Amino acid sequence: MSYAFRRVRAALDLGLIAVFSVVLAVGYNFFLLPHKVLSGGVSGIAMMIGLLTPLNPGTLIFLLNLPLFVFGFFTLGRLFILRTILSVVLTALAMNVLPVEPIATDALLSSVFGGAVVGLATGMIFSASGSTGGLDIIGMFIARRMDFPMGMLMSATNALIIFVAGFLFSWDQALYTMLSIYVSGRIVDVIFTRHIKLTLLIVTGRGEAVREALLRQIVRGITVLEGIGAYSKEKKTVLMTVATRYELPLIKSLIRQADPHAFVNILQTVEVVGAFTRLPLDAELRPDPGRRGPAPPS
Repeated sequence: MSYAFRRVRAALDLGLIAVFSVVLAVGYNFFLLPHKVLSGGVSGIAMMIGLLTPLNPGTLIFLLNLPLFVFGFFTLGRLFILRTILSVVLTALAMNVLPVEPIATDALLSSVFGGAVVGLATGMIFSASGSTGGLDIIGMFIARRMDFPMGMLMSATNALIIFVAGFLFSWDQALYTMLSIYVSGRIVDVIFTRHIKLTLLIVTGRGEAVREALLRQIVRGITVLEGIGAYSKEKKTVLMTVATRYELPLIKSLIRQADPHAFVNILQTVEVVGAFTRLPLDAELRPDPGRRGPAPPS
């Protein structure tokens, strides 16, 4: 039963990624590119180059993501990267097939609705445990290594795109780009999550399987608690951990694989005090050289 459930869920996720990757290309070709309005991140850089050269922006999106695919394949795991490759390849193909034709003649309307379409597609791809490549891969890698404010990196990249667009095209296009990126980000926040750090409470009857699956893939500490179902009176395991929004698709996928019937409550985390990543066991047991007191027995 659980195996069949996992297969059906995986097929649904792949279907969502495929459909909304094409929707993403529609947002680019029918709303943004005809008015020289850019998206954010690596896609925005590819669109900028595409508008200045004969190369198709879809092809450039794929080429700019190639080194990130190789990097992510060896550092982030195959499942996440394969789903990301699927999304980027389908988006690139759709952008090469679909014409660059404006649906609306007004640049302001195209910026708003184009940003909404791009945000909808991106959020749905995130929800299906995939990504649109680019800075998402970098964000995922950094999130698994350190507590780095990825929002600052993305904001700086988008600000650079807006600034360069103003010089290369016009400041009207730069402001339309800013509006499109803002609308897209807001839609992603609504569909996926706007919180950078999240607390997960996982209630499962297969605590050991879920614990091992998470510890193999993430570097966050996990606290294991014992619980009892109020209605069923069955013993349950409650796992509590804190993660970033970039790790959430992977964590949800791992939980579904280990226990498709697990109950997961995801909460906003305002602040984290203390170690955000899991320390090696030898580091946890090693005495603090700055601590006063008698030395531990040899």
